[in-house]
Amino acid sequence: MNATMPMRPIDRYFASYSDDHRNELNQRIHVVAVPAILWSVVALVWCIPSPGPWAKTGIWAALAMFFAWMFYYRLSRPLGLGMLAVLFFCGCLCRLIEIRFGLPTLLWSALAVFVVAWIAQFIGHKYEGRKPSFLTDLVYLLIGPAWVLSKLYRRLGWKY
Repeated sequence: MNATMPMRPIDRYFASYSDDHRNELNQRIHVVAVPAILWSVVALVWCIPSPGPWAKTGIWAALAMFFAWMFYYRLSRPLGLGMLAVLFFCGCLCRLIEIRFGLPTLLWSALAVFVVAWIAQFIGHKYEGRKPSFLTDLVYLLIGPAWVLSKLYRRLGWKY
């Protein structure tokens, strides 16, 4: 990046987030746990039925995923498109589990994944010796998944 150009907001978020995630073990835990938490949150919201006679599941999750995607897309179009694919996958997985095993299985699976993944996150931060970024600003709950995806982009040689 050119030294005279100001940093983009996504670069500032990633720089700050990376500062709290220097330990290799913590980074590896995050690469697994952050997507797991993302899916589990989508799944938990998926389980909330919509009101009305046409009560369906997944509507609230679709809305939440749409607004999250807008956040990502505004920060970086390439990452926004990648996060769209990730969120689409999360939604498809929720629907598949709901159809195949039922809503209670989706709910209990999401709760279990959520708890285990957060325990892993806090173990990673114990090794790191730093508190999680979201404790300073809740926006980092959204930055985490994009940060993990940006690691994949860098490995593939893609710009974000």
